[in-house]
Amino acid sequence: MSFSSDIKQELNKSNSLVNKENVKFELMGYLISANTSIVKGKNVKFSTESDYNINRFSKLLSNLDINHEIDVNGKSFNIVTKSFDINKLVFLQIKENEILLKKEIIEIEEGKKSEEKSRALIRGAFLGAGSINNPENSYHLEIVLSNENNLNILKKILMNFDIRSKELISKSRYAIYIKEGEEISKLLALIGASKAVMQFEDIRIKKEMRGKVNRLVNCETANLNKTINAAIEQIEAIEKLQKEGKFNKLDDNLKEIALLRLENPDMPLIELGKLLKKPVGKSGVNYRLKKIMEIANGK
Repeated sequence: MSFSSDIKQELNKSNSLVNKENVKFELMGYLISANTSIVKGKNVKFSTESDYNINRFSKLLSNLDINHEIDVNGKSFNIVTKSFDINKLVFLQIKENEILLKKEIIEIEEGKKSEEKSRALIRGAFLGAGSINNPENSYHLEIVLSNENNLNILKKILMNFDIRSKELISKSRYAIYIKEGEEISKLLALIGASKAVMQFEDIRIKKEMRGKVNRLVNCETANLNKTINAAIEQIEAIEKLQKEGKFNKLDDNLKEIALLRLENPDMPLIELGKLLKKPVGKSGVNYRLKKIMEIANGK
């Protein structure tokens, strides 16, 4: 199974249906997702390819005594309600054959009176039409809503929990998406996917560590290349002076470091300095070698 499927399976199993109010709000989350539609102007159809997701939706309906039928069409599962008055869910309405969340639901959450209900609503929307990439590859969580009204309200509710999301709106697609690892982790914790949070954070930490190691290796490689290139230029300058008969005209300090560089082409400057009769530090060695290069270049 995919990482996304694992999360939905966890949510299915770990969230009980004891609290009737939470059940209503989770059902509302399903109903505002892109996978629901209106049948004959009043009944609701929910479609998915996940058997445990269809089972969850069926349990929500049964818990609220809403009659429904399950139909299997190839890999797709469909649930259609029978004689269901959507107005019983208070914060929903049907307008122009679309299910809309009423704006009053934001006021409930802003008053911090019903955090559990809001969590259930977000969980239902994710179960209904949410997905998340395998974090080993990239960070991307997405919830597709049935219309722009529901998208705006759900985004506002997420903001009330300090979860930042972005929106993707086109003629036929209304999606909330998150690409920041920390924000995704917060949302998973919010909807009750504690096992998935631990797995996600474990992967995220490992990826960050690999990133730091790669940056260090790249930095060390760059520094090594810089050192090697500098040593090559120094040796070329010394050999040029030898060919032109100018080497013996150098003062003793310059000749000594020049010979040491020829004998030790890969040695760091600080180590070269220790080999001198009168040892000097890195800056002293660097000064002498630069002087040799200037002489070789006629400066």
